[in-house]
Amino acid sequence: MNDPLFSVVGDVVLVSGASRGIGRALAAGFAQRGARVVITGRDAGTLEAAALEIDEFCRTEAVVPDDSLHRVVPIVCDVADESAIGRLIDQTLSACGRIDTLLNVAGVNKRQRVETFTPAEFDFILNINLRGAFFLAQAVGRQFIAQGGGGTIVNIDSLNTYAPLKGVLPYAMSKAGISMMTRGMALEWGRHGIRVNALAPGFVLTDMTRKLWSQPHMQQWADANTPLRRLGEVEDMIGCAVYLASRASAFMTGQVVYVDGGMSAGIAWPIELP
Repeated sequence: MNDPLFSVVGDVVLVSGASRGIGRALAAGFAQRGARVVITGRDAGTLEAAALEIDEFCRTEAVVPDDSLHRVVPIVCDVADESAIGRLIDQTLSACGRIDTLLNVAGVNKRQRVETFTPAEFDFILNINLRGAFFLAQAVGRQFIAQGGGGTIVNIDSLNTYAPLKGVLPYAMSKAGISMMTRGMALEWGRHGIRVNALAPGFVLTDMTRKLWSQPHMQQWADANTPLRRLGEVEDMIGCAVYLASRASAFMTGQVVYVDGGMSAGIAWPIELP
């Protein structure tokens, strides 16, 4: 952290979907490294609890010392609501004065057969994962331009854009849209010095997925198909996100980086090699 190339100290980082899972881990990782972090989510109670817990974590585990009492600001926002996004930007600017990085994490999923999805279920997934992500990134991009240019956006993509999984087609479709959104925004906003990249996690242990991956046959399948022979932890996403938000990636935009233990490297077919 003595190398300023990778520093996020003093940056204002807005994290959507930050009350749990990957979003919460990224928020804690940036706060731990001296960033001023604004976290958003749909539920005020879990969001405020997350902010307090991240602040407490930073008091003892901070990589960059900071005398301030609060590194994390919780602001309730449902990204499926365009008016809520507008309020989020206003409240963030009021609290922090500017925005330097958006971590566009908010997302939902539902596992079921493709023929059983209702229009309401489809809309719920797409409205948060793609429509909400687009309009939040759009609002932050406008603010970057108003600030005179510069700024970074890191969208959360998915292993599903390498190869879709059965049973989550609307989710996979939404993440395919995120891949194209990342490239398109990078293309249009590069002239403003705005960089837009995506981080695509592989199979990651979270509170929501721990029950699934605790099943022995799922563990065996994951081990067989992941070259690093383990599932990801939410903390495994922090390093890549910090890299994409820092000057270390200054000439990088429009890219999707797979943080998946090597699963997208190829097909692990069941033969033994001599």
